[in-house]
Amino acid sequence: MSSQAKKVFYADYVFYVWREVYEPAEDSFLFAENLTVHSGEYVLDMGTGCGILGIIASEKASRVVAVDINPFAVRCAKENAKLNGVSDKMFFIQGDLFTPLKAEEKFDLILFNAPYLPSEPSEVGTWIDLAWSGGADGRAVIDRFLRNFPEHLKANGRVLLEQSTITNVDKTLQVLEDYGFKAKVIAKRDFPLFETIVLIEAKR
Repeated sequence: MSSQAKKVFYADYVFYVWREVYEPAEDSFLFAENLTVHSGEYVLDMGTGCGILGIIASEKASRVVAVDINPFAVRCAKENAKLNGVSDKMFFIQGDLFTPLKAEEKFDLILFNAPYLPSEPSEVGTWIDLAWSGGADGRAVIDRFLRNFPEHLKANGRVLLEQSTITNVDKTLQVLEDYGFKAKVIAKRDFPLFETIVLIEAKR
């Protein structure tokens, strides 16, 4: 475990968050509080970070695949899975969104706490910057995710996607509807004078 790690607690879980990895914050906790996993589901935790959502999901899931573009996050999440006693139910992959997955790989539930803050290329210089950077309009990663996730979702599968009102929640809902999904906001948290974080659930 990195000597630079910070200890973070959530419910009965404990996580060591490395310096190079996004630290769970209000957005992570909102997602965790509203995360429903059905027994035996095959889950994809996209952008796993320190592994908080995947580790919680693994309590009921048959298996969780955790993906992150940040190699430090993948290693950190793997250590946290061991710490929380769920490493036998989790598989970790380093890569950019769905790129490292097999084309035929399909999940019952896909989780994604998306990077959504507008950013310029000059602002992105470290691995941890990728956890929040959403490109010029904040939607670069969200839109790529929306284009590709249907190929990896089972017929009766669900998606839980978290983003901010800064990056046009209505557009996300419209895209999901255009793809044939029923989508709705199932939870939100207001940050006065700044933004509202929303958790969207989408089903076919």
